[in-house]
Amino acid sequence: MNFKDPDSLNSIFYQVLRFHYKRTHMLLDTIGVYPGQPFLLFALSETNGQSQKDLAKKLNIRASTITAMVKRMEKSGLVERLQDTEDQRISRVYITNKGREICLEVERIKKEIEIETFNNFTEEEQALLKRLLKQVRDNLKSSCDYS
Repeated sequence: MNFKDPDSLNSIFYQVLRFHYKRTHMLLDTIGVYPGQPFLLFALSETNGQSQKDLAKKLNIRASTITAMVKRMEKSGLVERLQDTEDQRISRVYITNKGREICLEVERIKKEIEIETFNNFTEEEQALLKRLLKQVRDNLKSSCDYS
């Protein structure tokens, strides 16, 4: 593998990841959302009132990261934290109406990025790429510790 060759498969894959991330960040920035936040919003829109511990586990991020993320999103009015009615040690996170509106905007942005990304692909090419990327994902996943 030649790390200096910009046309190597590894380099192209990295470039695709970077451009996708950059474009996503640009579009999310227009609605005042950081890249990690949509995952939290979608998790709450699916099951509202989850504990921060459950959210951290579901999103596969550290508890300290979820705490900082929730604080930031709470300041933006996207979520609110309330103590559990049965166990005061547990803080539950709820999506607000503003958070639900942002979810709709994020869905629109996801569709926009998908159209931009796969604009010149046939359905067959998209299906093949999907199969190949799943294989890449599975190869990498088996090399990582996700226990």
